[in-house]
Amino acid sequence: MKGNDAGTKRSGKYSARLLISALATVGALLLVALMCFWGCFLYKKFGKTDSQSLAVDVGGGASVVMFHADFHYSSKDVIKKLETLNDEHIIGSGGFGTVYKLAMDDGNVFALKRIVKTNEGLDRFFERELEILGSIKHRYLVNLRGYCNSPSSKLLIYDYLPGGSLDDALHEFGIAEKAEQLDWDARLNILMGAAKGLAYLHHDCSPRIIHRDIKSSNILLDGNLEARVSDFGLAKLLEDEESHITTIVAGTFGYLAPEYMQSGRATERTDVFSFGVLMLEVLSGKRPTDSSFIEKGLNIVGWLNFLVAENRQREIVDPHCEGMREESLDTLLAIAIQCVSSNPEDRPTMHRVVQVLESEVMTPCPSDFYDSSSD
Repeated sequence: MKGNDAGTKRSGKYSARLLISALATVGALLLVALMCFWGCFLYKKFGKTDSQSLAVDVGGGASVVMFHADFHYSSKDVIKKLETLNDEHIIGSGGFGTVYKLAMDDGNVFALKRIVKTNEGLDRFFERELEILGSIKHRYLVNLRGYCNSPSSKLLIYDYLPGGSLDDALHEFGIAEKAEQLDWDARLNILMGAAKGLAYLHHDCSPRIIHRDIKSSNILLDGNLEARVSDFGLAKLLEDEESHITTIVAGTFGYLAPEYMQSGRATERTDVFSFGVLMLEVLSGKRPTDSSFIEKGLNIVGWLNFLVAENRQREIVDPHCEGMREESLDTLLAIAIQCVSSNPEDRPTMHRVVQVLESEVMTPCPSDFYDSSSD
């Protein structure tokens, strides 16, 4: 009997340990399942980032301001559309923010640029500057239609350009598509439009506007490949309202004038330098910091100077550009060389650039650009 009792006790202890082990395993599995469920719940409720959904950015306190009478949508309609935007609507991004495609119910399409606020105290400054930018309307500028003022960001509403950016056209198109769409005349028209847009900012706006970031990705194209300058005024918009001269260099490496990189002071002449780089990019089809330049310790301006020194400047033309006319190339190179001069005083104004493009490139005649003084 005692032996049987001892065996029974050992068997009972073994069964108890087995039961405890099984319960512990089941408990652990239930805990893991619960944690997974809770994690999924939290992600669905809170896990979406601002880029995945803008709904949180246009919540309570949001308001819409519209600048043009033909932008006839109510604040309610605009905010309702803004709340539906997500990653699928992103069409671009850059130093100033993410850009979304905003399609209204009537079929009209706009571009929405989201700028995250960094200083709540600058709201009035933002609004003053946006009022100025919203009053500017020009054929060769991307017009600001309005903005949504939300608690955490500014949402700027622009015209939508279906042709994308000049950067994409020059560097993302296939060779066949590039040869077909970006022939010589198309490139001249693009440069003409960009020059007129920048000249308007420099000479016809009050107050005058220095762009600070002229580059191919800030030149947008409509369905007919007509160019419009975008992102003008945004560099100043994001400065401290107490600052009169920026000490932080805005802009993009490869396009910046040497004196701007040294002093941080932007002027019309620093924009002209950037436009000269843009001209070389359009003519050559190469980025300002193309790897073929970097390997030789150069950029696109250094490459031009090298070719000019060896009287080989015509080699700058993109081999995939069809219909090149040598008489207009000489004048274009003359303009570009002066625009990228290391001495700001030797650079022409954008008004002068437009004059020469109109009179001697679009309507060719003997060039006296080298002999003319920059005004």
